Amino acid sequence: MVIPPAVSPPSRPVAGARLAWLDALRGLGAVAVLLEHLLPWFMPALRPYWFNLGMYGVLVFFLVSGYIIPVSLEGRGDVRAFWISRIFRLYPIYLLVVALVLVMAFWLPVRQQVPRDLSAVAGHVTMLLDVVHMGGLADTMWTLSYEMVFYLLVTALFVRGLHRRSGVLAVGFGAVGLGAGLVLSAPLLGGPWPAYVSGALFCVGLVCVISGRFRTVAACVLGVMAVVLTLFAGFVPWLGAAILAVMFTGTAIRRWEQGTGGLAPVAVATLLVALAPVWSIQAGWWWVQPGVWFTTIALAGATFAGAMALRGRRLPRFLVWLGLISYSLYLLHHPLLRLTYALVGDVRALPQVVQVSVSAAFLVVVVCLSWLTYRYVELPMQRFGRRLTQSPSSVASASAASGELGVSAERFSSSVPTG
Repeated sequence: MVIPPAVSPPSRPVAGARLAWLDALRGLGAVAVLLEHLLPWFMPALRPYWFNLGMYGVLVFFLVSGYIIPVSLEGRGDVRAFWISRIFRLYPIYLLVVALVLVMAFWLPVRQQVPRDLSAVAGHVTMLLDVVHMGGLADTMWTLSYEMVFYLLVTALFVRGLHRRSGVLAVGFGAVGLGAGLVLSAPLLGGPWPAYVSGALFCVGLVCVISGRFRTVAACVLGVMAVVLTLFAGFVPWLGAAILAVMFTGTAIRRWEQGTGGLAPVAVATLLVALAPVWSIQAGWWWVQPGVWFTTIALAGATFAGAMALRGRRLPRFLVWLGLISYSLYLLHHPLLRLTYALVGDVRALPQVVQVSVSAAFLVVVVCLSWLTYRYVELPMQRFGRRLTQSPSSVASASAASGELGVSAERFSSSVPTG
């Protein structure tokens, strides 16, 4: 994930071009994750095993989040506005997918990894699913856990004035990931109570952060809680720490671009993330074996570096458009894939023309539905969130000053895939 020295930081990139390359990366990441899930079910012969498509897409998403989220908070300088925008960015389509899966449960059983008690409600309310060792109603929801952990941690750092130490944090979490892999083989905090406790702290803490009452204390408690859960209650502690290292690596790259940091922490963090699973106790999956893992990391880093180098140029409009709908695409595709498989059956043994036809039809449907949910769910709720963050006296002046750039900046302030 090291940005090559050949990519020199610009003095003042054009805002629209800068934001477009981030959207293109999000579109590419969402498609990679979609293909990782689709190919084994419909066209297994095309699935690559020399790198992991899904983890490649996820790493690209996390780099984009790290690059843009802390700067978004710093640019606002307003923790309340930041969290209102996050809530209205993340939750509307997320809740729609939760409802979709629950309706589908009348025909398709909910995933076995989802607890059948109230801890599942607490985990889904906070989005901290993976770090309280529980599965989400949709398979892709696990990455939202680390997006939320990152938001909580960045907020805590911001209110304490420690948010510019991105390089140190990237290297630190990389080292923690390497160490956690050597000594931790399972969550130390088991049972349902991490979900219950974190759910209560999350709700009370966010009320304090948004309202301003005890904001600093609440933000720090939530930040500490997020790190503790990642390291001691998550499914795979080394992976959680490595993901945070990747995200802070994205922030460190942004600091370098701004001229306030160097690339040395980026190189060191990349090395630590690459080595994290090599001697890890929890490294039994094919995609974390050294060759595959190294290749996946190298491809994600090269993709980010390449897009960054091209940020001043016109990018394919379709890829940028996919970035706009990437959050819907990311969350919708897996439940729809399960539904499609239940309807059409196993097509893997059928002629390739059938496999291609089913896959193409699925892609068209899921992309169209993602555009509809983006257009009629995501955008209206984002606009409503923006209105909530503006005081009546500032609405007119903010609208005149920001124009299209302000709308675009809000659009690009999340990755997951968030987005």
